[in-house]
Order: sequence, then structure tokens, then C-alpha cells
Amino acid sequence: MVNSLLAPLLGLHGLVAYVIVVALCFGEAAVLLGFVLPGETAVVLGGVLASEHHVNLVAMVVLVVVAAVVGDSVGYAVGKRFGPALLRHRLLRDRPGVDKTRDFLRRRGSVAVFLGRFTAVFRALIPGIAGMSEMPYRKFLVANALGGVIWGVAYTLAGYAVGLSYKRVLSDASTASTVIIAVVAALLVAWQVRRRLVAHRELAARRSAHADERVESRP
Repeated sequence: MVNSLLAPLLGLHGLVAYVIVVALCFGEAAVLLGFVLPGETAVVLGGVLASEHHVNLVAMVVLVVVAAVVGDSVGYAVGKRFGPALLRHRLLRDRPGVDKTRDFLRRRGSVAVFLGRFTAVFRALIPGIAGMSEMPYRKFLVANALGGVIWGVAYTLAGYAVGLSYKRVLSDASTASTVIIAVVAALLVAWQVRRRLVAHRELAARRSAHADERVESRP
């Protein structure tokens, strides 16, 4: 099933590939798309496409970094303008990740913006919460840009290094899953058999004891 889902994306070429990867990366914080699809998934995909010569690696790295930085800047602006209303939306209301992000940002400031780039929930929420918290944009931008560069380059190159070896990884994972399921099933069967044997032994022991009592009670 995973192969069938990935195959169309891995067949992307040129402009379409760039647009999809950039849109997913940009939308992670700008429109909270990160709650649906973590941005690094799209970035690694971009690296894989570059390894297959469907896109240019340098161009993909540059576009990913720009999309990450600009997307977070849009998230900052949205948070600054619509922050309180967004927190009342059912998508964010009563989410523990929101309170953790606000606390993390309050304690760490620009360091939280930088480190948040490397955690999915923080990456989606910190730009907007930074905006509604009135963190100076220049301070936000420096930390955001630094994190975006390191994150974008690292994940794109990781995807490039992996290439299409995902098939081998999936195959190994499938084999491992099958073995684990077989072992668990065998253990369950053995446990059931042992439980029944113990129950039969206990029943036989009770019957034997009952028979002995009846013999002893006879005059």
C-alpha cells in the first residue's frame, strides 16, 4: 500500500515536483499543514527526486530553505493578526501541544524558534505563537532563517543519500513485521495450550481429591 501511495510522487519531474515540495514545506506553518503532513516528509521526497535526476539538487535545496523561512514568516504574521481567534478554533483548542509550545517559547525565546524547527509540532505552532506573543520580527527572522537553512539542507541531502532505497527498507520492515507477527501468534497459541493443560490438570486433581474424600467417607 505504501508503494502505491509513494509511486505517483516519486514519478514527479521538473516544475510540478518543485511546486508540490515547496507548497508542502511552505504550508506547514503558514496554514498549519504540519498537523497533516510533517514538512520533512516533503523535503526528503525532494532529495529522493534529486537523486533520481528528476530535479536539480541545488535548486531543490534553495527552494526548500526559502519556502521554510517564508512559510514561517507568514505563520508569524497570521499569528500576530489572528492569534486569539486561531486559538479558539477547534483545530487548536485544548491541544496540549499548544500550551507546551507557548511555555517553550516564553522560556527560550529565539532559541525556541531555532530548536522548534526540528520538532514537528513546534515547527507548525511556534511561528504563529511567536507572532501573537509579539516577539520582535527581526529576532524571530534570524532564528527562523538559521534553523530553516540547517533543516532544509540536512533533510534534502538525507533524501538524496537515501535515494530509492526506501524499497529495500520497506521490504525489510515488511519481513520483520511478518516475523514479529508469527512469533507473537506462536506465543499466544503456546500460552493458550499451556493454560488449557493447567486447567485440565487442576480439574483432574480436584476430581481425584473428591473421589478420595468419597472413599474415606464410606463406613
